Amino acid sequence: MTVTPDRPAPTAAATPRPSITDRFVESNRGYAVDFRDGGMDARPVQRVAVVACMDARLDLFAALGLELGDAHIIRNAGGVVTDDTIRSLTISQRALGTRSVVLIHHTGCGLLGLTEDFRRELEAEVGQRPQWAVESFVDLDGDVRQSMQRVRTSPFLPHTDDVRGFVFDVHTGLLREIG
Repeated sequence: MTVTPDRPAPTAAATPRPSITDRFVESNRGYAVDFRDGGMDARPVQRVAVVACMDARLDLFAALGLELGDAHIIRNAGGVVTDDTIRSLTISQRALGTRSVVLIHHTGCGLLGLTEDFRRELEAEVGQRPQWAVESFVDLDGDVRQSMQRVRTSPFLPHTDDVRGFVFDVHTGLLREIG
């Protein structure tokens, strides 16, 4: 076993630490003590859906000034517009009343420079080819434009006149709009 300076070697007498999921469940119990159902509807108050990367550095509520219930937040690797993103946006618009779409990619994304070799390596490892595309990119602004185009041209989305795309800078916290 490799020991790194920030992780000392476990001792035989050490008690097992709770898993992260156990810690989530415990935190939820504390959250539920003060929880009050505010009577919110599933329809977002601001009538907006935000598509963004799943990167843990993006606190979309703080960065966009959102409150609970304001927006649908749809996240995936890269924040790219995939078939499943279109599915979520379609439900968001047609069943739950959203009218605007905001797309947010970010600097330092893990998909930047990743290639389809990832899928081939995965197939070689597990013996099955993934049904999904990696959707990697080398041009961050270009991928935001491509994602905006996918939203604007989807036949399933009735509201495509207010679609805007941005790059979030993970070092400054600022959004830069992509035209």
